[in-house]
Amino acid sequence: LIGRLMFELPEEMGLIAIAVRQTQGKGRGGNVWLSPVGCALSTLHITIPLHSNLGQRIPFVQHLVSLAVVEAVRSIPGYEDIDLRVKWPNDIYYSDLMKLGGVLVNSTLLETTFHILIGFGFNVSNSNPTICINDLITKFNKEEGTQLKPLTADCLIPRTVTVVERLIDIFQEKGPNGILPCYYKYWVHSGKQVRLHSEEGPIAWIVGIDDYGFLQVHEEGKGLQSVHPDGNSFDMLRNLIVPK
Repeated sequence: LIGRLMFELPEEMGLIAIAVRQTQGKGRGGNVWLSPVGCALSTLHITIPLHSNLGQRIPFVQHLVSLAVVEAVRSIPGYEDIDLRVKWPNDIYYSDLMKLGGVLVNSTLLETTFHILIGFGFNVSNSNPTICINDLITKFNKEEGTQLKPLTADCLIPRTVTVVERLIDIFQEKGPNGILPCYYKYWVHSGKQVRLHSEEGPIAWIVGIDDYGFLQVHEEGKGLQSVHPDGNSFDMLRNLIVPK
């Protein structure tokens, strides 16, 4: 529905679809995305000029949205230390332990404008099938003696969209360097050692993100390499970067 509507509305008009529950959710590579009640589930339509900082670096969109989900929670006074993080290229994590959300971006170039559909979903009040943000808040209250209130999807979806708009504005003005310090503050990969291709493959260290949003790793004897998310999968559990 939103994919058809986006070409019929003025470019300056915002468009978002919000679901309470999804029965046919999809992740990257056609993976099934389970979406029970208690998730924040949205598809957001934005337009990005081709000849702009972000238009020339479209892969960054998924990073901006992942960061926006984390910022939507951790920018609330009192919630700054809730251990919600981003995992390259498009996941929301509890620390580096467990996934609780993801982002899927589809783009269509029409003349000189990208029409982008951003699907994002993250667990807010549903403990199953993994863990949710309110579980992290309960854990934090128990450990720190605080009384932070549970959050709702109704709160976090608009906060996320507001942060997305702010991050896009910053990126358009300053490019990747405008947002990467904040991204690195929340990402799970700093200083992590991985093996390439297989468990016996060469050792590499994750360095950061290049100018186009791809992961940079430093392989012994070969220097920096960029890893593309559409051809590789980062296996957090085994510390592998492997071709799909």
